[in-house]
Amino acid sequence: QVQLVESGGGLVQPGGSLRLSCAGSGITFSSYVMGWYRQTPGKQRDLVAAIFRGGTNYADSVKGRFTISTDNAKNTVYLQMNSLQPEDTAVYYCNAQRWPNNYWGQGTQVTVSS
Repeated sequence: QVQLVESGGGLVQPGGSLRLSCAGSGITFSSYVMGWYRQTPGKQRDLVAAIFRGGTNYADSVKGRFTISTDNAKNTVYLQMNSLQPEDTAVYYCNAQRWPNNYWGQGTQVTVSS
Protein backbone atom coordinates (compact mmCIF):
# COMPACT_ATOMS: atom_id res chain seq x y z
CA GLN A 1 0.00 0.00 0.00
CA VAL A 2 1.33 3.41 -1.01
CA GLN A 3 1.33 6.21 1.52
CA LEU A 4 2.48 9.80 1.19
CA VAL A 5 2.48 11.80 4.41
CA GLU A 6 3.06 15.55 4.37
CA SER A 7 4.25 17.62 7.29
CA GLY A 8 5.63 21.07 7.98
CA GLY A 9 2.66 23.29 7.21
CA GLY A 10 1.46 26.02 9.50
CA LEU A 11 0.99 29.73 10.00
CA VAL A 12 3.78 32.07 8.96
CA GLN A 13 4.06 35.83 8.54
CA PRO A 14 4.63 37.39 5.11
CA GLY A 15 8.29 37.18 4.19
CA GLY A 16 8.79 34.09 6.32
CA SER A 17 9.85 30.55 5.43
CA LEU A 18 8.56 27.03 5.81
CA ARG A 19 9.84 23.64 4.76
CA LEU A 20 7.35 20.98 3.80
CA SER A 21 8.25 17.31 3.92
CA CYS A 22 6.60 14.33 2.27
CA ALA A 23 7.60 10.89 3.49
CA GLY A 24 6.60 7.95 1.37
CA SER A 25 6.20 4.21 1.69
CA GLY A 26 5.28 1.55 -0.80
CA ILE A 27 7.05 3.22 -3.72
CA THR A 28 10.60 4.22 -4.60
CA PHE A 29 10.70 7.99 -5.08
CA SER A 30 13.61 7.89 -7.51
CA SER A 31 11.38 6.04 -9.99
CA TYR A 32 8.57 8.59 -9.84
CA VAL A 33 8.04 12.19 -10.81
CA MET A 34 7.60 13.78 -7.38
CA GLY A 35 5.67 16.99 -7.12
CA TRP A 36 4.05 19.51 -4.85
CA TYR A 37 0.66 20.96 -5.75
CA ARG A 38 -1.51 23.48 -3.98
CA GLN A 39 -5.19 24.21 -3.87
CA THR A 40 -7.40 26.97 -2.49
CA PRO A 41 -11.16 26.67 -1.93
CA GLY A 42 -13.12 26.64 -5.16
CA LYS A 43 -10.05 26.43 -7.38
CA GLN A 44 -8.25 23.63 -9.14
CA ARG A 45 -5.16 21.97 -7.76
CA ASP A 46 -2.10 23.53 -9.41
CA LEU A 47 1.46 22.33 -9.78
CA VAL A 48 3.95 24.23 -7.63
CA ALA A 49 7.13 22.25 -8.28
CA ALA A 50 8.24 18.85 -9.58
CA ILE A 51 11.45 16.85 -9.62
CA PHE A 52 12.64 13.78 -11.51
CA ARG A 53 16.20 12.45 -11.53
CA GLY A 54 17.58 15.84 -10.57
CA GLY A 55 15.61 17.86 -13.07
CA THR A 56 13.16 20.39 -11.63
CA ASN A 57 10.20 22.41 -12.80
CA TYR A 58 8.52 25.32 -11.03
CA ALA A 59 5.41 27.39 -11.42
CA ASP A 60 6.30 30.91 -12.50
CA SER A 61 4.77 32.32 -9.32
CA VAL A 62 7.27 30.51 -7.08
CA LYS A 63 10.47 30.60 -9.15
CA GLY A 64 13.33 31.97 -7.12
CA ARG A 65 11.45 31.53 -3.83
CA PHE A 66 10.69 27.80 -3.59
CA THR A 67 13.06 24.86 -3.93
CA ILE A 68 12.10 21.22 -4.34
CA SER A 69 14.53 18.47 -3.38
CA THR A 70 14.57 14.79 -2.56
CA ASP A 71 16.41 12.49 -0.20
CA ASN A 72 16.07 9.14 -1.93
CA ALA A 73 17.67 7.29 0.96
CA LYS A 74 14.83 8.53 3.18
CA ASN A 75 12.19 8.35 0.44
CA THR A 76 11.32 11.94 1.24
CA VAL A 77 10.66 15.00 -0.88
CA TYR A 78 10.94 18.54 0.46
CA LEU A 79 9.65 21.94 -0.52
CA GLN A 80 11.62 24.84 0.90
CA MET A 81 9.46 27.94 0.72
CA ASN A 82 11.03 31.35 1.26
CA SER A 83 9.68 34.89 0.99
CA LEU A 84 6.18 33.59 1.53
CA GLN A 85 3.30 35.85 0.59
CA PRO A 86 -0.41 35.78 1.46
CA GLU A 87 -1.17 34.45 -2.02
CA ASP A 88 0.84 31.33 -1.17
CA THR A 89 -1.86 30.38 1.34
CA ALA A 90 -3.27 27.01 0.31
CA VAL A 91 -3.41 23.33 1.10
CA TYR A 92 -0.22 21.78 -0.25
CA TYR A 93 -0.30 18.22 -1.56
CA CYS A 94 2.53 15.80 -2.26
CA ASN A 95 2.21 13.80 -5.49
CA ALA A 96 3.97 10.82 -7.04
CA GLN A 97 3.41 9.97 -10.69
CA ARG A 98 4.58 7.12 -12.87
CA TRP A 99 2.15 6.03 -15.53
CA PRO A 100 -0.39 4.63 -14.89
CA ASN A 101 -0.06 5.37 -11.17
CA ASN A 102 -0.82 8.71 -9.55
CA TYR A 103 -0.65 8.99 -5.76
CA TRP A 104 -1.56 11.86 -3.43
CA GLY A 105 -0.90 12.74 0.16
CA GLN A 106 -3.58 14.08 2.48
CA GLY A 107 -2.38 17.66 2.25
CA THR A 108 -0.98 20.17 4.70
CA GLN A 109 -2.29 23.69 5.27
CA VAL A 110 0.00 26.66 4.74
CA THR A 111 -1.33 30.03 5.88
CA VAL A 112 0.61 33.24 5.28
CA SER A 113 -0.80 36.06 7.33
CA SER A 114 0.24 38.82 9.65
